[in-house]
Amino acid sequence: MKNSLFTYVFCGLILVLSSCKNEVKSKESSGLQQKTEVKLTAKDILGNPKYLAISYGGYRAKSRTIQPTIAQLKEDLKLLHAMGIRIIRTYNVQTQYPHASNVLEAIHQLKKEDDSFEMYVMLGAWIDCLNAWTDKAPNHNEESPQNEGEIERAVVLANKYPDIVKIIAVGNEAMVNWAASYYVQPKVILKWVNHLQQLKKDGKLSKDLWITSSDDFSSWGGGPDSYRTEDLRQLIRAVDYVSMHTYPYHNTHYNSDFWTTPEADKKLSKQEIVDKAMVRALNFAKNQYENVSEYVKSIDSTKSIHIGESGWATVSNGHYGFNGSRATDEYKQGLYYKSMRDWTNKNQISCFYFEAFDEQWKDAKNENGSENHFGLFTLKGEAKYPIWDLVDEGTFANLKRDGHPIKKTFNGNIDMLLSTVNLPNTDYKK
Repeated sequence: MKNSLFTYVFCGLILVLSSCKNEVKSKESSGLQQKTEVKLTAKDILGNPKYLAISYGGYRAKSRTIQPTIAQLKEDLKLLHAMGIRIIRTYNVQTQYPHASNVLEAIHQLKKEDDSFEMYVMLGAWIDCLNAWTDKAPNHNEESPQNEGEIERAVVLANKYPDIVKIIAVGNEAMVNWAASYYVQPKVILKWVNHLQQLKKDGKLSKDLWITSSDDFSSWGGGPDSYRTEDLRQLIRAVDYVSMHTYPYHNTHYNSDFWTTPEADKKLSKQEIVDKAMVRALNFAKNQYENVSEYVKSIDSTKSIHIGESGWATVSNGHYGFNGSRATDEYKQGLYYKSMRDWTNKNQISCFYFEAFDEQWKDAKNENGSENHFGLFTLKGEAKYPIWDLVDEGTFANLKRDGHPIKKTFNGNIDMLLSTVNLPNTDYKK
């Protein structure tokens, strides 16, 4: 009887302990599940060095009418994910170019296939003036009737993929006057930013979705006073953050004082001269950032400023090549990429580096035009100098682009790469 009672009590105790253990496991499992399902917002990821950002276009062909497939987009996204990219930027949701919606679907599928895959999107809505891209004169004081549909499509996609779309950018370089084919006045951008903010208030968009416009530093008050209008001031107050562009690369031609080699540096080695030129290039970008920050903070001290674009091309037969400013090559791109990442990460600034892959549609009739060659990867998926170290580390092992394993440009031969490097053209007359 005693043995039976002991056995009964002992078995009961085992059941209780087992139940408690299962409950703990259940709570731990639930906690893990909650951890993986935490819904990060733009506020959480922007400025966070663990969430590197990049501008992405997956186009392979010379025309955007040939769209990359979902499978091709997934290949690209796996490469970007492997190198630590967690936020990508797209540019339009035009019906004839379903690239952005396909990118979102590709991310959605990758997340279903792999719980560890994490990627977010800054979704661009393209904004034009009246008569943009037509044979009629652009009317910069009136907007294109197409803009309304573009905004509506962005809203639909943000609501369809709320776990992926964290930012909507109204327009790309849509306020800067040198965008002569299509730019609009700030009042147009302000109208649509306010519209989206109202949708958030009305519960028709997530309250955590951030709204901005991505534009040249001058358009955000960092340049000529002519941009500093009342509409711009209202826009600064209306956006959730400011997305500014800075391109020292282009300014080696348009504003080249910083690119000139100081007399004292001309006695240095070729590599030392180039290295110091790229330090000046980074300082040029920093200065533009500070100019924007100073003006924006004078309007709204709470507003954060991130970099929507900055990059360096590796090929140019125009203003930036051998007969121009000689800014163009992979070595200089590598120095700029590394220093830009270091500076922005240290200062909690997101930089949507321009760009992930070369795209040949941008200057389709000119193979060696610089606009085709801003990528960190070539069209065939070769890793350019800025990310050679990632190839060495095995980051891209078993990953491909269009059937091509990821290899280094120049076969990884640094001497061969350096032989393509030209000194800044101090005698260049633009």
